[in-house]
Amino acid sequence: KKISPTPLHQAAVLLLLTGCVCASVPEEPADRAAPSDGYCSWITRAQPHGAGGRREGFSEFRLRVEGDPEHYQPGSTYRVSLYATNPAYFRGFTLIALKEGHNGDQEEDYAGNFQIIDEEDAQFMTNCPPAVTESTPRRRTRIQVFWIAPASGSGCVLLKASIVQRKIISFQDEGSLTKRMCEKEPLYGETTDKPLLDCCACGTAKYRVTFYGNWSEKLANHWSALIGASHSKNYILWEFGGYASEGVKQVAELGSPIKMEEEIRQKGDEVLTVIKMKAQWPAWQPLNVRAAPSAEFSVDRTRHLMSFLTMLGPSPDWNVGLSSEDLCTRECGWVQKVVQDLIPWDAGTDSGVTYESPNKRTTPQEKIRPLTSLDHPQSPFYDPEGGAITPVARLAVERIARKGEQCNIVPDNVDDIVADIAQEEKEEDDTPETCIYSNWSPWSACSSSTCEKGKRMRQRMLKAQLDLSVPCPHTQDFEPCMGPGCSDEDASTCMMSEWITWSPCSMSCGAGVRSRERYVKQFPDDGFACTHPTEETEPCTVNEDCSPSSCLVTEWGEWDVCSATCGLGMKRRERMVKMPPSDGSICGAEVVEVEKCMMPECREYKHSHACPY
Repeated sequence: KKISPTPLHQAAVLLLLTGCVCASVPEEPADRAAPSDGYCSWITRAQPHGAGGRREGFSEFRLRVEGDPEHYQPGSTYRVSLYATNPAYFRGFTLIALKEGHNGDQEEDYAGNFQIIDEEDAQFMTNCPPAVTESTPRRRTRIQVFWIAPASGSGCVLLKASIVQRKIISFQDEGSLTKRMCEKEPLYGETTDKPLLDCCACGTAKYRVTFYGNWSEKLANHWSALIGASHSKNYILWEFGGYASEGVKQVAELGSPIKMEEEIRQKGDEVLTVIKMKAQWPAWQPLNVRAAPSAEFSVDRTRHLMSFLTMLGPSPDWNVGLSSEDLCTRECGWVQKVVQDLIPWDAGTDSGVTYESPNKRTTPQEKIRPLTSLDHPQSPFYDPEGGAITPVARLAVERIARKGEQCNIVPDNVDDIVADIAQEEKEEDDTPETCIYSNWSPWSACSSSTCEKGKRMRQRMLKAQLDLSVPCPHTQDFEPCMGPGCSDEDASTCMMSEWITWSPCSMSCGAGVRSRERYVKQFPDDGFACTHPTEETEPCTVNEDCSPSSCLVTEWGEWDVCSATCGLGMKRRERMVKMPPSDGSICGAEVVEVEKCMMPECREYKHSHACPY
């Protein structure tokens, strides 16, 4: 016989507790109303019946947040599981999320929002909207819901659960049925809180974003072309809990950024920069074989958010990305650096469970959500223990320049000044191989002896210009600096810059040597010299065949797009002659390379997960 839960039953289904109380729940008149003396605090004040309210050790049930985090990121979504270890089970349950130190008397006492995953398992409690309870009392061993963390400033939160097993109720104030999570404290220079705030920074900032794939070909084949934008808060490319646009769907399923770029450009002034990187085949290679792809973009006071996505290929509709990452700080400045580990998410448009599952459209379309280790036993990310998914990629966003008058409240430090070095419009290495230079001289003393901005200089000599038609860059270099003792860093340490890019090879043909340098950003105040090396050298080879008839050529360029949109086509790539043979003969090196390429069969439209866009 199915009995509707009375207020006393609901009160007994509390979610605070950890011990096991073996007691019968007395039947109450069905017309007894829920107490009205304080929102739904009657849940948190419910007490076990019988046995004098005795609580005993009881660990057969557990409340778990996926990944077992100790902190929550405001606005982020977490998967919450309530489960029983074999052979235990439960028939009913209740979940709440309370701000620590509050008793549930008011609506403001509850933190964040639950989101139902399976309506056959869970529903929101009628007499207490913030609470989640069972849809139908039945025997079960696990339920799952999403919990969306509250806005910044909510402090620590207690996720609590209670269990009903026949007429045995397990109450828990702490232990395996209570999970405490505190808000992640932002560090200086990190992004502003969500919900998105208006930006108070001045001028503009330029960033370089670099994408590092962490996974190998054992897991998947490639990353699709990356597409994104710097944009205003009035435009959202994608977000958890939202639905994928047609552009997001085409990236997620086909790896094609074309429609997504079209959608971005249609937003007009809401977008400042379109961010694009080429596809990566294979998905991972050592950095000494293939440099991590990067792109540059700008932000301003109105368009201070950055979003992107790229597909794991092949896959049903799995991606990684960032959504509305705010690069404006609360101190009216621009974030120096963001490093984010990325886990895959599901676009909600295809129901495949493995990398190479056949196409299976999700009808109706589901909301975008993070993949979890409990989604499906055949999933490559499956973990029966519900552990956190290992990040499959990492993104680094680093500020490389600022323009215009700045109004940040916190004074610039050394890193701020060095980041503004006037290489904003330079390429990563703009030194032609036909220009042979001496090593850079040491840096001169700073023109400023105070904590005001100054400059210092270094020089190098042009030793040879092998091709008079190719201009050689400058022989002087300047960088910002400050007087001694102006750093926020520990003055007793020796602070070094990053390594400067490698010099050209010392030989234009054959084996030679190349070098790179770095400089001392801050000398110790204790008078000791810095012992860290400031120069490195390594062997290099420009061209192993150095006969008079040999010629110097560039590296091969990228492959062109396949000439066919379906079926068999051709693609080509080129390279250039940098230096013809010294004996006047014709260069024998191939400068054009052509090969076949195969696109999906030319029949009725059917998307392919391995389309190499």
